[in-house]
Amino acid sequence: MRQTFDETTDRSFGPRHVPLIRQAMAEQGLDGFVTPHEDEHQNEYLPAANDRLAWATGFTGSAGAAVILKDKAAIFVDGRYTLQVRDQVDQGVFEIRDLVEGGVPAYLETATAKGQVIGYDPRLHSPDALDRLKAAAAKAGSELRPVTPNPLDAAWGQARPPQPAAPVTPHPLQYAGEESASKRHRLGESLASRGAEAAVITAPASIAWLFNVRGGDVIRSPLPLGQAILNADGSARLFLDPAKVTPDLPAWLGNEVRLETPADLPQALAELKGKTVLVDPAQSSSWYFGALESAGAAVQRGEDPCILPKACKNPVEIEGAKRAHRRDGAALTRFLHWVATEGQVNPPDEIEAVSKLESFREATGALKDLSFDTIAGAASNGAIVHYRPTERLNKRAEKGSLLLVDSGAQYLDGTTDVTRTVAIGEPSAEMRERFTLVLKGHLALARVRFPAGTTGSALDALARMALWAHGLDYDHGTGHGVGSYLGVHEGPQRIAKLPNLVPLRPGMIVSNEPGYYKEGGYGIRIETLQFVTGPSAIPGGERAMLGFETLTLAPIDRRLTLKALLSAEEVAQFDAYHARVLSEIAPLVPADVAAWLAEACAPL
Repeated sequence: MRQTFDETTDRSFGPRHVPLIRQAMAEQGLDGFVTPHEDEHQNEYLPAANDRLAWATGFTGSAGAAVILKDKAAIFVDGRYTLQVRDQVDQGVFEIRDLVEGGVPAYLETATAKGQVIGYDPRLHSPDALDRLKAAAAKAGSELRPVTPNPLDAAWGQARPPQPAAPVTPHPLQYAGEESASKRHRLGESLASRGAEAAVITAPASIAWLFNVRGGDVIRSPLPLGQAILNADGSARLFLDPAKVTPDLPAWLGNEVRLETPADLPQALAELKGKTVLVDPAQSSSWYFGALESAGAAVQRGEDPCILPKACKNPVEIEGAKRAHRRDGAALTRFLHWVATEGQVNPPDEIEAVSKLESFREATGALKDLSFDTIAGAASNGAIVHYRPTERLNKRAEKGSLLLVDSGAQYLDGTTDVTRTVAIGEPSAEMRERFTLVLKGHLALARVRFPAGTTGSALDALARMALWAHGLDYDHGTGHGVGSYLGVHEGPQRIAKLPNLVPLRPGMIVSNEPGYYKEGGYGIRIETLQFVTGPSAIPGGERAMLGFETLTLAPIDRRLTLKALLSAEEVAQFDAYHARVLSEIAPLVPADVAAWLAEACAPL
């Protein structure tokens, strides 16, 4: 469970490993190879055995891709990782390019030539992404070709870690809130209404939710790697490595679920001949589409039927989330008290901060795992959005600087994710001004009311308006979905500049995390989780409106808050939040912490 601070990659990975990949490419007659960050399950966070992009390049971020050609190579990352990629990747081997603006398709269109053959592993690419890559290669006159074996895997060879085989265990009804049989039959009816006779499910989070099980194959997420076929009558076939099957699992799954091995999957897909089968092109790799089409099944492209129901938490899951956040809020408050007392006299380094916070969470007795490696960025490291402290990069906080701590935990009743930015010593006027601008956006997104049918994209500007008015912005999304003892990043909802067609619905949990980052100086982020409520009437209004209720309970640094920049409405909202934090958290912490919390939550 303990977070480690060693580095699993270094800048030598590119120079050492790219020649091996090129040799394997040559043996297969390839002029290039495309590798995404995602694995066979389209995971964001990966088991070590599937972290191909990290092994090839040294880059350990959670999103990216690489193209390796005979004489050049490029790595693609988004705005969260522009600083990290420069630190981790040898730019003598890899050109750094933007993943979003143009991305891999634009590179294939300009960097490949007529007659060249560019390989890809069909198990790693969704068909939608693959269509864009193929179209770009065609414009250049090159050919994108599926290859087996994957030349990167061949180059990795014996050094590649083994596949994970963590036990798959039941997730009790007291946390899930709905029996698996109920979920399967409800979704089966939905399949039938769409004219489908079955659905292939490959996303680990969907499998965990549908069968009310949890695993440990994916770092910091209680997910089992496997596949499933859900039939329209509610029965299912679940494909798991036998090493993961615990003694009580078959009885928990029941007679309607046939437990099989991954080796049985190709034959099971072949048996769908003549049937209409739903597969999600955003969640499942191209390989499944090819296997089903070869078998003679009629493939229906559509969203994984688990995605939306999983995102809309039921009342039991919402109550669990509230309990988890109170518990987690008490642990985080103890940490913030430590920073505000001992940490002001002897400022901690990043590793000390991470370890102290984890110890407070462990003291709850309910911690199952972190929900991601804690981001603790002191001073300039706080400007690296997805920074992870290591022994090499570890920095001590200094007087007059900021400490940004983004962390979360996994509990049986809920998943948490929270960021607090605190001042060490006396903050500068600029720090206070920009913190307050971030706070204004955070408050705006927390109090907004909106009609049904509104997407997160329509709300994103609320979190940025105060920053925009001062010529400032941040290069990451404002909000992501969060699972119920599942992944800390969950779709289909999100709050971001990028268009999103999924309306926010009651029960969805989203983060609210605007920020500001001054490269070489400091970083600011304020993050809480909140869930969609409603619809409810507004006095004098004509339409019922949805809204948000905040889950995260922890004080926001008043020393960084400029009251003069806040409206009367914002001051009242800020004070009301702190009054709630004090009311719910003070009884859960030691007396000295409660006394400090009363000061930290005093009205502005």
